[in-house]
Amino acid sequence: MTIDPARFDDEWLEADAHGGFASGTVGTMRTRRYHALVLAATQPPAGRVVLVNGVEAWLEIDGTRVPLTMQRYAPDVLYPDASAHLVAFDLSPWPTWRYRIGENAAVVAEVFVAKESGQTVLRWRIEGAATQATLHVRPLLSGRDYHALHRENADFRFDASVDGERVYWQPYGGLPVINAMSNGAYEHAPDWYRNFSYARERERGLDYIEDLATPGVFHFDLARGEALLILHADTGDGPPLHGDAPALATELDARERERRAAFGSRLARSADAYVVKRKHGLTIIAGFPWFTDWGRDTFISMRGLLLAPGRHQDAESILLEWTDVLSEGMLPNRFPDSGGLPEYNSVDASLWFVIAVHDYLATGHALAATTTRLQRAVDAILEGYAHGTRFGIAADGDGLLRAGVPGVQLTWMDAKAGDWVVTPRIGKPVEVEALWINALAIASAWNARWQPMHDRARQAFQARFVDPYTHALVDVVDADHEPGKLDRAIRPNQIFAVGGLPHVIVDDETARAIVAQVEAHLLTPLGLRTLAPSDPAYRSRYSGGLLDRDGAYHQGTVWPWLMGPFVEAWLRVHGAAGVRERFLAPLHAHLNRYGIGHISEVADGDAPYTPGGAPFQAWSLAELMRVEKLIGET
Repeated sequence: MTIDPARFDDEWLEADAHGGFASGTVGTMRTRRYHALVLAATQPPAGRVVLVNGVEAWLEIDGTRVPLTMQRYAPDVLYPDASAHLVAFDLSPWPTWRYRIGENAAVVAEVFVAKESGQTVLRWRIEGAATQATLHVRPLLSGRDYHALHRENADFRFDASVDGERVYWQPYGGLPVINAMSNGAYEHAPDWYRNFSYARERERGLDYIEDLATPGVFHFDLARGEALLILHADTGDGPPLHGDAPALATELDARERERRAAFGSRLARSADAYVVKRKHGLTIIAGFPWFTDWGRDTFISMRGLLLAPGRHQDAESILLEWTDVLSEGMLPNRFPDSGGLPEYNSVDASLWFVIAVHDYLATGHALAATTTRLQRAVDAILEGYAHGTRFGIAADGDGLLRAGVPGVQLTWMDAKAGDWVVTPRIGKPVEVEALWINALAIASAWNARWQPMHDRARQAFQARFVDPYTHALVDVVDADHEPGKLDRAIRPNQIFAVGGLPHVIVDDETARAIVAQVEAHLLTPLGLRTLAPSDPAYRSRYSGGLLDRDGAYHQGTVWPWLMGPFVEAWLRVHGAAGVRERFLAPLHAHLNRYGIGHISEVADGDAPYTPGGAPFQAWSLAELMRVEKLIGET
């Protein structure tokens, strides 16, 4: 039985240890500019370039051509169509396709990326009745920034250097050399394939047409055994290719099977994709395919991706790496893709670092020197915030944290289109206060000077944020820095006063009211809406062009990562009975769609809650892992 065509656009991911990755679809046609077989990070984890976008692969059997890949061309032409032959897809241990050829034979195609060394291994073999078949594989190359698109031009270098099983291409000067190894025969046959059409890019209102160059064709006699093509970008981060293709493929296969098996669970294996190298340590990629490492996302994600499965040493490495970029009490929100100075435009990234430090130190795995260094970093953050730092961030007279200036988005609700900050939330946002009060409580454990400020801030929070009409919390106090001005929009940010952080900062009655309001207005099977549907500003769909999507991003769109703090709040208020079946089962089902093995960045606010945004999002997966552990410990 053929695979349901509705699943053809679901995506797979194979990430390396440096920020590069391979990705594509179940149906084999590329639907994004980011789908590629060799996408390398030249300045790990940034500086990403696409070198090998894909391949055109087909069999010749008794003069008949059997396609093993599909391409979509403008305006909307699918050619060739391999759907009649494609009968199965599996992600274990890596992306594997099965094609029916005749009554009693099948071709199995596989692709995986060797995590540490970054080679992409493609493999084809015949199973079943002996069949005389020749496999032809045309690499499709570009050589561009991963956010860009490629068009036919006279500067592309088709030259190939052939050395036995090895073939080398360098499309443009200054880019890494593409190394290819195979156990087939290479025929140099330069050509252009024009007008590939990327459906996901078109849906996002972006340019979506691309031309790719193909320098030649690899030919394999499958009757003699499996066909191998190993691709690698020479960025200087990995070892050179040694030995012949079969020996190297066998070595990489064994190494990858052992590495993946060591994680033990499907979630832990998926989590490893986000953990990559930065300079001398590690960091966490916020999501694939277009994010790099963001401060806020790193510290939120760390608790589920690393601490929940016991990767304490990796968590320590990341925390220590980030202490080196602490400035005026702030940690960066992001590092630009092209290098340059980090961007410090976040009020909460530094506070999430404090939460991550707390959870890491609570494991008992930190050495004394590490504990001291991390505690000093926490003290420096609180010192900077208490006395004032960038963007008007400072402790106010009531002990709460004020933040914000016009034109800058500081909270996690950070959508901005041109000069339009969609949800500015200037003043005292509720989740920022929850983080601030938690950070003061955490640091008070080793530095008594923070205890009075904690007590004053907590008292002010309970006095100022509780809405007398609903007994839940308002979203922003002193909105726009106007004393007493309230933003009563029903948003999920209030949940952090009860769940998602180490300390609950409201009384039991308020906690119950918060959970009840969030459940009634914001809860969906895939996470929490960012705004109640009753609000006039509510946007039910995350779709359309950039302006439409940014306008909906935090105005109703569902965020799966918020299910983590909601479930923790539910546990604290109602207990664990039925929680996994009621709240987590839909997320586990989502692991089998869209970004397979992962959880999407966002989803529509209205049914059927279509997933959107990045198909592979670190904190979405991380919060599922974190609350699964919480439930297991309850």
